[in-house]
Amino acid sequence: MKKIRFGVIGAGGIADRRTIPGMLKCDAAELVSVMEIDAARAEELRVKYGAKRAYTDEAALLADPEIDAVYIASPVKLHGRQAMMAADQHKHILLEKPIALTCAEAKQVLDYCDARGVRVAAGFMMRFGACINEMKRAYEAGKIGQLVSVYAQFTCWYPDMPGNWRQSKASGGGGALTDMGVHMIDLIHYVSGSKTRQVAAFHDTLTFKYEVEDSSDLLLRLENGALCTVQTNFNIPDPVAKWRFEMFGTRGRLVGSDVVGQVDAGEVELLRVDSVGGYDAQQDASGTAAREVITGEYGDLYAREIASFCNSLLENKPFVADARNALLAQQVIEAAYRSNDEGIIVTM
Repeated sequence: MKKIRFGVIGAGGIADRRTIPGMLKCDAAELVSVMEIDAARAEELRVKYGAKRAYTDEAALLADPEIDAVYIASPVKLHGRQAMMAADQHKHILLEKPIALTCAEAKQVLDYCDARGVRVAAGFMMRFGACINEMKRAYEAGKIGQLVSVYAQFTCWYPDMPGNWRQSKASGGGGALTDMGVHMIDLIHYVSGSKTRQVAAFHDTLTFKYEVEDSSDLLLRLENGALCTVQTNFNIPDPVAKWRFEMFGTRGRLVGSDVVGQVDAGEVELLRVDSVGGYDAQQDASGTAAREVITGEYGDLYAREIASFCNSLLENKPFVADARNALLAQQVIEAAYRSNDEGIIVTM
């Protein structure tokens, strides 16, 4: 079986915790090389995962003739430069989000890769969740009628850590909205099949001392008219967090509990009615809707992400999570920051 041979740039962090273990589960992928700026750490990761080579410099890894594609999980400020270096070496790219510090840089990177025939996918592993795809199928089948509202919430506890690149605008680009909200924005686009038309947002740093936001709320109006709320926080303790993705329509609702995150889990409650009739002054909802609990075939999100990336390359098919989707989500984020800073509603 033909395989896509990978090099990993930024092999610590999420690559070590999730993506490389997922890669090793994929029959169509082979890990060849890893790169970390600390030589001892690079060698440790090479041994841990059985890679052939360890590098401390991305240029050396990208020059490796055995590599077909690279997974880039370095700090955001490095993404653009490293992606263009990969394109110069004709390596296809799986790039963590956001794909660059700004939309202008992201567009430049994607245009640069396109001009060199290099394909780029984004690290939107939640698109491969069992329940997320069950929700998408149910919505597309018309089970909740016309979509009118979406609510997404994704949070964590992320206290002050001196030197942490995600807590710096210069290295990460933003806080909770940039790091976590980007996933929720993308899922709204993916599941609904509709892009964002207008954005209004508030964000602040309420709890910690770093310069990026630890709290964010935004309201989106989609092109199909649906109104969406996205809440992301770095200041909600993990044991009390409630991650969710919910869709409400004129004939029903899809409420996904714990269906987002790094682990494929949770369940979806589908409530639907065949007919709503006229106005009910009592607003008595008891016993009027058919209820179904939907789960799905759970798996490793990262293994699915890698398998999809490899199959798209091997079979010359579109990526499920093409990096242009990440640019679209980042455009929403930039509009959200502008909305907060200027006190305006931004039309895309």
